[in-house]
Amino acid sequence: MIPVHLLTGFLGSGKTTLLGHLLRQQDFARTAVIINEFGEIGLDHELVEKSDDSVVALSTGCLCCKVRGDLVETLADLLCRRDAGAVPPFTRVVIETSGLADPAPILQTLMTDATIGGRLVLDGVVTTVDAVNGAATLAREAISVKQVAVADRLVVTKSDLADAEQSALLGRLAALNAGAPLLQAQHGAIDPQLLFDAGPYDPCTKSLDVRAWLGEGAHDHQHERHDAEIQTYAIVRTAPIHAVTLTLLLETLAEHCGADLLRLKGIVNIAERPDRPAVIHGVQHVFHAPTFLPRWPSDDRRSRIVIITRGIPQAWIEALIDALDAEVAEVSAPVD
Repeated sequence: MIPVHLLTGFLGSGKTTLLGHLLRQQDFARTAVIINEFGEIGLDHELVEKSDDSVVALSTGCLCCKVRGDLVETLADLLCRRDAGAVPPFTRVVIETSGLADPAPILQTLMTDATIGGRLVLDGVVTTVDAVNGAATLAREAISVKQVAVADRLVVTKSDLADAEQSALLGRLAALNAGAPLLQAQHGAIDPQLLFDAGPYDPCTKSLDVRAWLGEGAHDHQHERHDAEIQTYAIVRTAPIHAVTLTLLLETLAEHCGADLLRLKGIVNIAERPDRPAVIHGVQHVFHAPTFLPRWPSDDRRSRIVIITRGIPQAWIEALIDALDAEVAEVSAPVD
């Protein structure tokens, strides 16, 4: 049986950073990865470095809904390709869910679907929690509570960025899931053996709430419950963006959008460094300094910024970029 590990956690909690670190470890060389993103344009699969084509992007929707069937088909297809020698003979599968995904329907599918049941076994759930925004997220977002409660391992990320004492967050996590060890990841770095030694997933070790979520009600999940208030869209630019424009954009968003900016991530073609794309990340009011990839991960060299938000219109951000770009161009124009 090939173990399947579920990696979940709310928007911006560090799942992809953690996954990228794991895949650079020798023990994880034979891992197939399925990455699910909420929105029409996916980026995470381009930001996970892997030398073969056993990374699959599922960007048709959120795995907790109608595309559960897509997950089963993808897993079955991976097994067929493995048998045919089209992909390396992976020895484990890691599924990274969307930050908005309800984990219960996904877990139920992995535990009960007959199509994959003979060869794959659900072998643990890892949930990432952002030390900076985690406490507020748990108080505001019901999905994040579920993600914590179902976990076999809880990984607290971004501790180096947290200004306040984390005892309140750690206490909340312990109250929601007393059986899951609490681990710390520094910039995504963690010992893989600490994460994936839980053994086959056992709902009987979880709370009564988790066992109820994994019951028949999991089949009735409707994504529209959070679709109505949460929007996702992508800002796509063909022309390169000046570094100053990007800096001013991120500063403006951090200052004025606050908690309504649930997640921002992007790969940006910087005019001053066209051969090395910038990767940007932001969660609410916290933005990380851009990092530069050594090369473009694909032939698509457009700037793509994915935004998940409550109530921030796409047109406003588009207009903001245009205004900043025009201001930078005017300042940079040579004087006759």
